[in-house]
Amino acid sequence: MQKEYKLFPLFLLLGLISFSQILYAQETKSVNYTVEKDILYRDTETLQKDAYINERCRLDIYYPDTKNYTTVVWFHGGGITSGNKFIPEKLKEKGISVVAVNYRLHPRVKCPEYLEDAAAAIAWTFKNIKKYGGDPEKIVVSGHSAGGYLTSMVGLDKKWLAKFGIDADEIAMLIPFSGHTITHMTVRKERGIPDTQPVVDEFAPLYYVKKDAPPLILITGDREREMLGRYEENAYMWRMMKVAGNTTTKLYELDSFDHGGMASPAFEILLQEIKALNK
Repeated sequence: MQKEYKLFPLFLLLGLISFSQILYAQETKSVNYTVEKDILYRDTETLQKDAYINERCRLDIYYPDTKNYTTVVWFHGGGITSGNKFIPEKLKEKGISVVAVNYRLHPRVKCPEYLEDAAAAIAWTFKNIKKYGGDPEKIVVSGHSAGGYLTSMVGLDKKWLAKFGIDADEIAMLIPFSGHTITHMTVRKERGIPDTQPVVDEFAPLYYVKKDAPPLILITGDREREMLGRYEENAYMWRMMKVAGNTTTKLYELDSFDHGGMASPAFEILLQEIKALNK
């Protein structure tokens, strides 16, 4: 029986990486790139409420001197307790734009403030990417670990983006790297629930399983090396999306890679998946 998920032995992964590098080198060799940093993405009224909002609600945009390119909105990891925005090296000079986002962190804020920040940053991208040369119909949302959780939550629970006048279904693709599909461990921590006790409620991507959603590309490390049950969470998400009639969800398990190490090869999968947007 054919498996619906994909396992990546190291030799196949190295081949994929080499092929991806060759293709993108050919396609982007004459493109120049610009970086603009620390752009505020919350509105003036919100920014005036709290100095911490002004400090953290900023993004960097890295973009090529071409037109109608794909944009990846990238959320850093860190358990929603730490971390800072950065442009992933593996996404540079690939003919795409990257919007790297900072968001407020626990314990300075609690749920749902960081979800609101994530939605605001995605909405900013929809409303502004065209003036940088990008195509608002080619916006991909991605992130690692906590960033993967934010990706799935804001992409599947439509109310967060609706607050900013954006339909979440307009996102071209959701690509969470090793993100929780149950309620995030920091959200549980805020309620006094241990990280070994799973919860599925309104703050779990699993709560929003549905037939119609942007293409969802779930990527995790090796199930024996991942944090807690991170692969199994994502496998269950994949299964339930299939049961709901969704045909665009995929699941990748990266053999031999742990929670942190899986991000590097996951970027190669992201680059391959988003090629479909340019066809």
